[in-house]
Amino acid sequence: MRICDIKKGKKMKYIVAIIQPGKVEAVYNALLEIGVSGLTTSEVHGYGRQKGKTEMYRGAEYVVNFIPKMKIEVAVNSKMAGQVVAAIKSASESGKIGDGKVFTLDLADAMRIRTGETGAEAL
Repeated sequence: MRICDIKKGKKMKYIVAIIQPGKVEAVYNALLEIGVSGLTTSEVHGYGRQKGKTEMYRGAEYVVNFIPKMKIEVAVNSKMAGQVVAAIKSASESGKIGDGKVFTLDLADAMRIRTGETGAEAL
């Protein structure tokens, strides 16, 4: 296996987005349009500035501290990172509190298990 491709100038980014569950399909379609070939989604729960919400169930009021969200993870060549972040933002924003966050991290290496390809070729 090769040592990470960063030394060869093939930088990659790992983008993690926490969004509203109802926006997953729109984000998926937006990413397909710009040529993203794969992504991972997970159902997650958490809170941010929203701090949870109050709901009614059978006449009783209760507080939900952790709000259901979806986490989308995408590994891309760093040249595409700006486009990916912009696509996620435009597809998932409603302008209201709780729209979510996007995090961009440097990705040191990747490997495709089936072929053993590493670095950007593995994406």
